[in-house]
Amino acid sequence: MNYILNYSLALCFCASLNAQTDQKIYDIIDGVSAERIEKDVQTLVNFGTRNTFSDTVSNTRGIGAARRWIKKEFETISKTCNNCLDVSYQKDFVTKEGNSRVPHDAWIVNVLAVQKGSKYPNRYIIMSGDIDSRGSDTMDFTTDAPGANDNASGMAGTIEAARVLSKYKFESSIIYVGLSGEEQGLFGGAGLAAYAKEQGWDIIGVLNNDMIGNIEGVDGVIDNRAFRIFSEPVPPTETEKERQMRRFYGGEVDGISRQLARYVHKTTQTYMPEMNPMMVYRLDRFGRGGHHRPFNDLGFPGIRIMEAHENYTQQHQDIRTENGITYGDTFEHVNFPYAAKLTTVNAINLASLALAPPPPKMVAIGGIVEASAKLKWDSVEGAKGYKIYWRDTTSPTWDHSRYVENIEEFTLNGIVIDNYYFGIASVGPDGHESVVVFPNSILRN
Repeated sequence: MNYILNYSLALCFCASLNAQTDQKIYDIIDGVSAERIEKDVQTLVNFGTRNTFSDTVSNTRGIGAARRWIKKEFETISKTCNNCLDVSYQKDFVTKEGNSRVPHDAWIVNVLAVQKGSKYPNRYIIMSGDIDSRGSDTMDFTTDAPGANDNASGMAGTIEAARVLSKYKFESSIIYVGLSGEEQGLFGGAGLAAYAKEQGWDIIGVLNNDMIGNIEGVDGVIDNRAFRIFSEPVPPTETEKERQMRRFYGGEVDGISRQLARYVHKTTQTYMPEMNPMMVYRLDRFGRGGHHRPFNDLGFPGIRIMEAHENYTQQHQDIRTENGITYGDTFEHVNFPYAAKLTTVNAINLASLALAPPPPKMVAIGGIVEASAKLKWDSVEGAKGYKIYWRDTTSPTWDHSRYVENIEEFTLNGIVIDNYYFGIASVGPDGHESVVVFPNSILRN
């Protein structure tokens, strides 16, 4: 009898899980091609060097040829979807004066492909890869620097995501972008972030992909399932009032970028349970930087997605052999099935976010000295309901939830506010959720 009861409960549990997934996301997973990514990485490697300050005139060598090819690829993709992508350059001029890593004045040129949303065209989720490469000396712009993994893998993944997702329509806009000048000071990201600020873009999040193709680390570990998600704890732009609220009410690890990291973690575990997403509680690798940081600097949510195990003999190295060790970021070191997996991680999160309604702007919480937690939030147009999340204060993930419909306030009876953190996400008709919003206001008893 107990066996039958447990079996029935298991069936109910499975049905509940299935009700929270969308077949479109599984179709997107099936649509990503390791072979196309391999071909694109080979094309990028064949430009010899993509150093930011390399040749811009040649059609076969240098960053100029590379960015023109990327633009052409985006335009080709757009033709297959009835011109659904708006493809363009975005550029800024940098000078040698005052920049120690700039060998000569040059234009920093990014390549953008914008897939406009049907309902929220000014809400953007961005996937980025870096166009540029470098050798041992970032000032050397003539030596071969194939940059196969760093970062042809991320650029090829971004192009592939555009191929797959351009077949679908989304409520919010998606931008696929190749950024330049990363190795010399994150110039491309800084330029695009400033442009986004000027244009008043509502950025849901930036998924920066920098090195997504290596599975064998310099430490000898081989792993084709794990990947890292780097995110800062709170925005550098927070106000003094927000800092004071954190001191008394918590939220030291609940900023907008950290919530984006949790979203990617959850979506990946839901749709790709074979993968092992690792949330790293740090802006980036120790003392290093990536192209999500300029967006963070201006208050936008952004994270870095990358391989879990790096091989430093294949990063920022001239091609050579020393003491029996082969150095250089060359084509044969990239694992393309793995790069396809991380591309897929990006694609399903871009789609899920772009299909979801906006999050609530205001989330208030109360329940001091009570055996309950009270939450109130503003109504979101297009939301069918809301998901109330809570977790232990030491847990990295949102572990408990309750779904509610047609209301904007709720009391969790028996849940002591002192022992948990809470958040609210909007839920669309197809079950797609917004990023969780940590309380930003206090309900007075």
